[in-house]
Amino acid sequence: MGLEKKIKQKASELGFDIVGITDASAIGAAHRNLLADWLKDGFAANMNYMHRNFEKRINPAKLLENAESVICLGLNYKPKSRKQNITDKKEPTGKVADYACYEDYHNFIKGQLRNLTEFITSITSQPVKFKICVDSVPLAERALAERAGLGFIGKNRMLINSQLGSQIFLAEIITTLKLKKDKPIMPDSEKNNESRKPVEPGCLNCNRCVDACPTGALRPDGRLDAEKCISYLTIEYKKQIPYEVAGKMGNRLFGCDRCLLACPYQKNAPCCKNDRIKFYPDRMEISLQHILTLNDADFKTEFADSPIKRTGLDALKRNAKICLSNLK
Repeated sequence: MGLEKKIKQKASELGFDIVGITDASAIGAAHRNLLADWLKDGFAANMNYMHRNFEKRINPAKLLENAESVICLGLNYKPKSRKQNITDKKEPTGKVADYACYEDYHNFIKGQLRNLTEFITSITSQPVKFKICVDSVPLAERALAERAGLGFIGKNRMLINSQLGSQIFLAEIITTLKLKKDKPIMPDSEKNNESRKPVEPGCLNCNRCVDACPTGALRPDGRLDAEKCISYLTIEYKKQIPYEVAGKMGNRLFGCDRCLLACPYQKNAPCCKNDRIKFYPDRMEISLQHILTLNDADFKTEFADSPIKRTGLDALKRNAKICLSNLK
């Protein structure tokens, strides 16, 4: 069994659903230019961190000296039906994005990636270095995952796998180990075609995600306007949410899955089969009054292991008040 196959088999044993390998070169011109123009045109809103470390973001080799390969991994997080997970609640509740109903994926996946790097070290005779990346590291992970053959980037700007849909936690291991790379689904994704829009042909005649977006954050030109995105506004944005957008939030307390769930690929995707990552069904919808009565200490205790802690209590209470207003 070859080294690449052993790595993929171990990744599967650790609970990852998909794994692919690409080289550590910079992402192609189409993706690079799209990101640069998106930032230049202000569509990143107040996410100033997106403007930092641009060269590192587009080039894995800038994150690890002598990098040769990138192992790209994906973990399906589609939960079971909301009807199966939500008990009847008479009080007003706010919806939470599916990914945030699990324990903090950053910590869980980092632990699994460390296990994988230890395994790789044990089966190689040469000294190897690794850089583990889980979302918080500046890296164009969707473009790399596409190049590694894990899927394609759709109009919802998410990586879509034809079998798993787009509810996928992505992670990467940059390594000095030279590995045989996998072929991308889109053969031209590595070509320097500056005019090509990085959208899979099968996505071009479908606009379900664009039509499903309540605020028009998914623009007709294929770009995401963060200032209109409910996920950005309820999670990242700390100021008062503009009235015209707040009225379209419905009862979305934390995040928004509309563009993901509208995708035809997502409708046929299987549910998460990894039972090692803890899932909290009671977090799918949370009492809005409960959020409003929390103090800072209780908030930190209740959501210590949750992505929800990222937004902070003040912003979460802001969101809860908007949800209550929309439910009247």
